[in-house]
Amino acid sequence: MTEVATLHAALKAGTAALLLVLALLLLRDVRSVTGRLAAALALGAATHAVSAGLAGPVAAWRAPLIALSTGNVVVLWLFTRALFDDGFTLRRWHALPWAGMVALSLVDCLLLGPDHAGPAQVLGAALNVMTLGFIALAVARAVASWRVDLVEGRRRLRLAIVAAATAYGTINTMLQLVMSGAGSDIGATANSVLLAVITIGLTVALTGVADAGLFAAPAQPGPPAMAARSSAGRDPTATADQRLVTALNRLMAEDRIYRHESVTIGSLATRLAVPEYRLRRLINQQLGYRNFNVFLNDHRIAEAKAALADASQAAVPVITIAMDAGFQSLGPFNRAFKAATGLTPTDYRRRAVPAIS
Repeated sequence: MTEVATLHAALKAGTAALLLVLALLLLRDVRSVTGRLAAALALGAATHAVSAGLAGPVAAWRAPLIALSTGNVVVLWLFTRALFDDGFTLRRWHALPWAGMVALSLVDCLLLGPDHAGPAQVLGAALNVMTLGFIALAVARAVASWRVDLVEGRRRLRLAIVAAATAYGTINTMLQLVMSGAGSDIGATANSVLLAVITIGLTVALTGVADAGLFAAPAQPGPPAMAARSSAGRDPTATADQRLVTALNRLMAEDRIYRHESVTIGSLATRLAVPEYRLRRLINQQLGYRNFNVFLNDHRIAEAKAALADASQAAVPVITIAMDAGFQSLGPFNRAFKAATGLTPTDYRRRAVPAIS
């Protein structure tokens, strides 16, 4: 065995062992859906570390490992959804794309060989394209929700995790598309070095996280005014934060800034003359919100509930009430309202003002 091959084998073994330890730590310490998906992602990466870079025909023992590592890109997509969307719920149908990727990879490994070169190349290319597609979905999810994320630790750490994982997946897939699997020992070793470096960095980051709330199930914040009062009562020494909470409540209750279509965490921080990071931290830690849009929608729904329960506004269409409160269309308003109250706006109005029915 050459020195390069020896280094390759050592890196594969070390990386797989580190990923297994990371998965076990996550399974032991984290009970949320995000933590479980992170553990599954680490296990899938471990199977990739073991199975990747071996030349020659695919052995029977290696085929399931390759299939599992191929399906791991679906786990990456689900992980980013759970990571950046506090309202995400894992459904049974989410197993279907994972099972499809695993099944297609098994067919590619076990049933298509040198005698089926054409179909094997087509299926291999299709798998690579689908892999890039799921990576693109994961990246899109990370980018789309980054600006409204109020959890500073999650903004820094989790986006770095997704960036590292998607970068490796993209590089690995592009190499397969370009080289068609005909990599040399040096290429395979370089791949293993990249995976090892990313794995070590992510393991250190995950095991050294001080913020236990990163993978925790999101707590439900109370009504806006109650949240502000309870925050001030719990921390009477934080005078500056109390003043900021008061000013923020004034903007919400009196100026109703949440009605503005263009309101962002940045524009709100400018109105309050504070750095954006400080306002983000205050809304997260003092008021209990993890997402800026949820914070705005709670105020919008509070106004809509008051309008729907007002007998004098019984003839006002629901869509008018929704638009006045700051929603841009009826669909998002209906979904947000039902998620908050368990009722549609129409049902809520009928219960609040029985004369309407």
